[in-house]
Amino acid sequence: MARFDNRRTYKKDLYTRNQNIRAAEVRVIDSDGTMIGVKPIAQAIALAKEQELDLVEISPNAVPPVCKILDYNRYVYEQGKKAAEAKKKQTKVTMKELRIKSRIAPHDLDVKIRQIEDFLRKKDMVRFVVVFHGRENQHKDIGMQILNDTAKRLELATVDGGLQQMGNRMSMTFVPKN
Repeated sequence: MARFDNRRTYKKDLYTRNQNIRAAEVRVIDSDGTMIGVKPIAQAIALAKEQELDLVEISPNAVPPVCKILDYNRYVYEQGKKAAEAKKKQTKVTMKELRIKSRIAPHDLDVKIRQIEDFLRKKDMVRFVVVFHGRENQHKDIGMQILNDTAKRLELATVDGGLQQMGNRMSMTFVPKN
């Protein structure tokens, strides 16, 4: 028996409650958190109705299922708040990609390395790619040298997966150190 039925209905059926609980017996926990014990479902629903609250199935996989007597709408609201708080604390790792040619000037390479360091300070992963065009494909050792030198110069990162080569591209992925 929910008291706030005029609320949004998209989260109403998030948890099984009252007559929708299909177990014959359930382990009942009171609204203040005290264990009442294993009761037949009809008796557990009657206990909840006496207190003008709902019987909500908290742990459906337990034997017998664990149900708690509480205000359903408040419980859904609190669970949503907890989920939002957990999502807020999650860190999103993004992958940045920087591409250069194998004939890059030393100063331009320094600028790209500074960009990589900025991304790493922001805790982003960086894929550094050397692209070869035409006859440059014959000199893959230059690209390998550029990537290895870059890896040695970056103190903020560790190399993830080593040197990778696909077609006319050679890349190295850098992960920020903790």
